[in-house]
Amino acid sequence: MQLEERKRKTNHFFFSESFVTIENSEFRNCLYVNWIGYQTESSVMTGCEQMLKALQFYNLTKVLNDNTNVLGIWTPAAKWVGENWMPRMEGAGLRQFAWVYSPSRMSQTSTDVAILATPIPQIIKTFYSLEEAKQWLQTEQ
Repeated sequence: MQLEERKRKTNHFFFSESFVTIENSEFRNCLYVNWIGYQTESSVMTGCEQMLKALQFYNLTKVLNDNTNVLGIWTPAAKWVGENWMPRMEGAGLRQFAWVYSPSRMSQTSTDVAILATPIPQIIKTFYSLEEAKQWLQTEQ
């Protein structure tokens, strides 16, 4: 069985574009979001809105937001993410948001700007490793 076929059987893709994939992962009943490449204000907003829809559709409370594959800065959208989108995610049921930093320092800065802009930083925790993020989601209820 090929890797992609196995992946389709264990995960449920909600949205997939060249810049992001969103899936309901069997890992700890959590939404897994994999951001890819350079992000624009438009791609961030589109991906975030799809993430909100997926959280509601699957009735989930946890997100594993993986920026490992993000390149460069996306600060033009960061304030919107923190001020506008993140409170709507909480309103939709979000209780834990594990955010894995990109290796790109510019992207890390954008993440920090978004977190500083949100009124609910207590539900967000940042990580430099996907495994550490998974462990946090497993240990927290």
